[in-house]
Amino acid sequence: MFKLSYGLFIITARENDFDNGCIINTAGQVTDTPLQIAVTINKKSKTYGMIKNTGVFNLSVISEKAEFELFKHFGFQSGSSANKFDGYQAAKRAENGVMYITDGVNSYISAKVVQDIDLGTHTMFVAEVTDAEIISDAASATYAYYHSNIKPKPQEKKNKKTVWRCKVCGYEYEGDELPEDFICPLCNHPASAFEKIES
Repeated sequence: MFKLSYGLFIITARENDFDNGCIINTAGQVTDTPLQIAVTINKKSKTYGMIKNTGVFNLSVISEKAEFELFKHFGFQSGSSANKFDGYQAAKRAENGVMYITDGVNSYISAKVVQDIDLGTHTMFVAEVTDAEIISDAASATYAYYHSNIKPKPQEKKNKKTVWRCKVCGYEYEGDELPEDFICPLCNHPASAFEKIES
């Protein structure tokens, strides 16, 4: 599945004067007339609930100029326990009232949900584009580009130990066995997202 070509995006929402956003890798244009996009988001995400309730979101397209800190800020902490926009300067409010990201992205799209499709753990929102703006001419980052060029390379270990590395964020767990119910403390992915590294 990691060989599929994904883009990387920050999806943002606003509800009851609270701004939030998270990293997603499933978004794309689905129709031209009317201009519609589809995004898929995990139901456990606070952003999911906000979009479900308000029907409005912005999608910031992450570029190859993005730094790892952007992914840590929007992908490795939960909006349920952190206000991601408190003191965050690289964002502006669009006409739809929702924040969008201004650094490390090449554009943003504002959209209004017209349909949602239950996919079990995730929901696909089909939405009509209401506004869009190009921010830079930098190429869009793919998931493969993120792994090759943005995500920090693992540190070499001097002592031989069994290491389990998260394929999403690079977090490393040391131990002979990775517990089946282990959840990555950085990006909240399950044990199935880890690979065994012999060091």
